[in-house]
Amino acid sequence: MNVLVEERKRFCLFNKKNVFFKRRKINQNLHIMANSGKGFTLGLITGAAIGSIVALLYAPDSGSNLRGKVTYRVSTYGDEINRLIKKLKVEKEKIASDAKQKGDDVVSDAKKRADDLIKEAEALLDNIERTKPKN
Repeated sequence: MNVLVEERKRFCLFNKKNVFFKRRKINQNLHIMANSGKGFTLGLITGAAIGSIVALLYAPDSGSNLRGKVTYRVSTYGDEINRLIKKLKVEKEKIASDAKQKGDDVVSDAKKRADDLIKEAEALLDNIERTKPKN
């Protein structure tokens, strides 16, 4: 009877360890898959860009036509990027000025509270001096 109990305990421990290692392996695989998703996306975008360029180069169109199309698209994308950069600069300046204003408000509020505390402390000291018995 003791032998069966010992075998059962050993089997349960083995299964617990096995389940632990399986869970650990699954977590490692999930971590790898989560990180590889970024690489896959980057690879997909890069492949699409390279494929587009190759398709343009092998398109049955005249060289001058192709160069005109490419130039137009590059200039259009460049203009769009410049517009977005200007918009981001304006947003950055707005956020910076808002943050500065909020910082100034906090500082002025802290100064006001400090002044109020100093006045209260002085009033308490005056009150203590008045109520102090004279020897």
